[in-house]
Amino acid sequence: MQLSQQSKDAVNVTVLFFGAARDIVGHAEIKLLLQAGNATSALEELLEKFPELRRFGRSLLFAVNQEYAQPDQEIKDGDELAVFPPVSGGCAAQKNNSGETEAHATGTDIGTAGGAGSPAGQPRRGAVSPASSVANDFFELTTNPIDVGAVARRVVLPECGATVTLDGYAREWTRGRRTLYLVYEAYASMALSELQRLGREAHDRFEIAHLGIVHRTGRLEIGETSVVIAVSAPHRRAAFEACEWAIREVKRTVPIWKKEVFEDGEVWVEGEGKST
Repeated sequence: MQLSQQSKDAVNVTVLFFGAARDIVGHAEIKLLLQAGNATSALEELLEKFPELRRFGRSLLFAVNQEYAQPDQEIKDGDELAVFPPVSGGCAAQKNNSGETEAHATGTDIGTAGGAGSPAGQPRRGAVSPASSVANDFFELTTNPIDVGAVARRVVLPECGATVTLDGYAREWTRGRRTLYLVYEAYASMALSELQRLGREAHDRFEIAHLGIVHRTGRLEIGETSVVIAVSAPHRRAAFEACEWAIREVKRTVPIWKKEVFEDGEVWVEGEGKST
């Protein structure tokens, strides 16, 4: 009777692991039978099965069906769970030493997310029509080299007076260690939906016309572009503010991880995590 009840209460789930969490577990994807419950109990059950993950402490992130999980969220049969360390924003010291600059991307996309309108009932601050603005936003992941100028030109419109473009690229030195190359990994489907969410929020926060973000994954050599953010607006101040906000949010919430390969070893860059 006890075994029958246990089987009745259990749910079959797929669990994905990324970055350093995948290295610890030794698997990118596993199928598990978990006791039915909420996200909190499911994560605890995973930590009991893979206790080495506890080294991340409270910074370990958990997603259900490609969205950050709420503690009381119900886990259902067939759900896709994901466990990962903080995304690659880096600690405060690393951010101060970041290799990003303004500049002028495109390639064969492995994923693309189009924009969506602002939530019903929420007015935009921008001077440009919401429908025409968001329809031209773009959020992409690519394994190909990025043409920064091409990305910037995709957000240039007659009604805009300024386009601000950020070009983040691989630097050679980090805290006195020479980097040979970088490897970027993404939870692609969730990354694209999170980028799209950031796009909607950017339109609510700033008087901008268009926003485009292209992030590269895979191996990057020194000097190659990893991410481009391009923002156009009627006035330059809003474009600058939105671009700076967007890169901070990308590094804070979008599930993309960076591995730095040095002459004497390698390390996954762990950011500060997403506050909940």
